[in-house]
Amino acid sequence: MLSWEYPPVMVGGLGRHVHALAEATAAAGHEVTVLTRHPGTPDVPHDEVAAGVRVVRAAEDPAKLSFADDLLAWTMALNHALTRAGLAVCAERSFDVVHAHDWLVAHAATTLEHHLGVPLVATLHSTEAGRHQGWLPGPVNRTIHSVEWWLTFEARRVVTCSAYMCWEVTRLFDLPPGKLDVVPNGVDAARWRVGADRAAAARRRWAADGPLVVYCGRLVYEKGVQDLLAAVPRLRRRHPGLRVVVAGTGPAEAELRERARALRLGRAVAFAGFVTDAELSALVAAADCAVVPSRYEPFGIVALEAGAAGTPVVAADVGGLAEVVADGRLGVRFPAGDPAALAGAVGRLLADPDLGRRLVRAGQDALATEHGWDRVAERTVAVYRRAVGETPAPAPADGPASGSAGAPAARDVNLLTGQPS
Repeated sequence: MLSWEYPPVMVGGLGRHVHALAEATAAAGHEVTVLTRHPGTPDVPHDEVAAGVRVVRAAEDPAKLSFADDLLAWTMALNHALTRAGLAVCAERSFDVVHAHDWLVAHAATTLEHHLGVPLVATLHSTEAGRHQGWLPGPVNRTIHSVEWWLTFEARRVVTCSAYMCWEVTRLFDLPPGKLDVVPNGVDAARWRVGADRAAAARRRWAADGPLVVYCGRLVYEKGVQDLLAAVPRLRRRHPGLRVVVAGTGPAEAELRERARALRLGRAVAFAGFVTDAELSALVAAADCAVVPSRYEPFGIVALEAGAAGTPVVAADVGGLAEVVADGRLGVRFPAGDPAALAGAVGRLLADPDLGRRLVRAGQDALATEHGWDRVAERTVAVYRRAVGETPAPAPADGPASGSAGAPAARDVNLLTGQPS
């Protein structure tokens, strides 16, 4: 498996997914090697076996390139480092499948695929067009979109985390439907079950005398935190003393803090920044509801985590979230981008705690049967077996840029139109 993030390097949900999937796959009796980047700190080994998984971490090379300032150059340098480390690993032993997680490792993954002569499986956790509401506004966006297409072209099988993402990827990259597999994300429910004492301590720390609402995730536009902030004044009028905790960091943090100041939310909203796993599970368990206000969401793993903690969810009715927070399961939904509707959905749960408890209970069986990591690993291994057993499709006569499998539109247009059936 190749991933640009893996503990201790954690940026978002992708790293947590790969970490849990790798360990669950190894626990099922398979040999798993994860190729990822090294954080550059001396206490983290470059090559170790942890929980049955061999983790090979490549040092960033050259170290002076900046992810924030020059994403494409940084990504190419990362792929060179991953390729060198991967070739060394391949010299020691053979592999049956290469599994790439998102476009940032596409070049290294395809190199190893061809070097080993084994199938490539690619998981797309999101798409560049989706993150920008269907638009590719600039050359970097269009380049990333093209790499995503190329990765899906090279892959024998393509995995998505929801039926929505299956529709999106098929449409964006003109893929035959039979090439895709839907394997939902998982959750370690036991990790999110918190004792009453820890939840009470978190509530004393973060809440005043009123309700406690929590957001957990990256601070970027598509996560919709701006809509949550816009809903707070209305919620405060109806629920005096309400507090909102925003747990996470990201490039939009300064803008969101400024928006909170402009709305005079200093007493109502706390930006917690990075929160450790132990602190986060206690915070979520202490909350009256968790809000997932995304404008774009391939899946919404935070909704599963809140449900595992016993906390009802208010989720935007968008993308894979609509599948996770289904009717009568885990929580309630509202139209994405509508702060008034968001406030109404939160108010509905705050006014009727019994409703929230019923919704969570209705969804918790699915956490074990559909979203346990052992089940996710089992379904992923089935994809590997399918990839190994298939004959690769021949490349188009003029290369991958011709015919219906050609490269996607590289222009400033909306690429996501219509809705999945």
